[in-house]
Amino acid sequence: MLTDSERRARLHFWRAKGMGPSSLRRIVEHFGGAAEALRVSETALLEAGLKKEGIAAYRALPQEAADPDWRWQEASDQHHILVPEDSRYPNLLKRIRTAPPVLFAFGNADLLNDPQIGMVGSRNPTQGGKENARAFAAHFATNGLTVTSGLAVGIDAYSHEAALEAGGNTIAVVGNGLDIMYPLRNRKLAERITTQGCIVSEFPIGIPAHPQHFPRRNRIISGMSFGVLIVEAALQSGTLVTARHAMEQGREVFAIPGSIHNPLARGCHHLIRQGAKLVETANDILEEIAPQLNVWLQQDKAPATTQGQLVLTAGNGLLDNDTFDPEYAQVLDALGYEPLPIDRIILNTGLTADAVSSILLMLELHNLVAACGGGHYMRLGSGTGN
Repeated sequence: MLTDSERRARLHFWRAKGMGPSSLRRIVEHFGGAAEALRVSETALLEAGLKKEGIAAYRALPQEAADPDWRWQEASDQHHILVPEDSRYPNLLKRIRTAPPVLFAFGNADLLNDPQIGMVGSRNPTQGGKENARAFAAHFATNGLTVTSGLAVGIDAYSHEAALEAGGNTIAVVGNGLDIMYPLRNRKLAERITTQGCIVSEFPIGIPAHPQHFPRRNRIISGMSFGVLIVEAALQSGTLVTARHAMEQGREVFAIPGSIHNPLARGCHHLIRQGAKLVETANDILEEIAPQLNVWLQQDKAPATTQGQLVLTAGNGLLDNDTFDPEYAQVLDALGYEPLPIDRIILNTGLTADAVSSILLMLELHNLVAACGGGHYMRLGSGTGN
């Protein structure tokens, strides 16, 4: 557990002009903490690898520079300041080279370690782009994935809204301090996210939005996610920056193709030529990230029981038969040991398409069914049937 003095010292350094993630990480590693670094000489800081300009910038700050951050945190139990040592700091994000040394979170910070899919795209989407964003986000949300985006007007906003309307979770990553609302047009959406999800930023309290902040924000969206879906994007687009970050971080990149006459499809087509996976349905993505979800379920955490999810026996990937949902047994009973199309499963069970897709994903994660391609599934082992 870090002391308050250490946390305040990191906030102080983080406010210094030109202080980046690698510089603050170097300080913490070299001196065993930022609090100790505040007391050492300039020579010692130079030996730690800091530049004279950076040292001058932090020393020019008033002693109370981090007070706004501290007051913001103490103003509400929904205000959180996280550092990599904290359990709620996103584990996936922690693994990237440029992980933020400080994260500000407003809302349910426990969501930050839930499995996430990033969704980004044009600020001026076509009608088809809007519909795709809403449909994909709703499907992810009903399947237990948290939808992560950037709170921008356009595809970002449609993705957040659809996840919330589906009763799921969403995380917004912004390029400004969390006491500032940007863009103002999305104020009501932001308020919903703080009560039903979480808004995240690496920027201290009082820092306004700035164009150069958005590429930095984008690396956090991709860094917290298993993969990133590009819904629509022009060739010269900030959306492609997120895709580039995702590729550099080893994340999956998915793109929805479009008409060759649609300028907002050209960015997606470019990414597909660069190796992004062409997707036509949300299930294409769910099937692709299923192995990562399985690892998360077995290693990172045992999820809480939520509607539409199985209750799991922690660590061993087995189903808890005492609380096995009868709808899961219904789907298992409808399956045989030969591939069966999903349409037939829906017909045999009488369940909705969304419910069957969600159940099949969870059963697949627990090695009870297998996806055979072409929308076909087969049973692998004995489940808890009637």
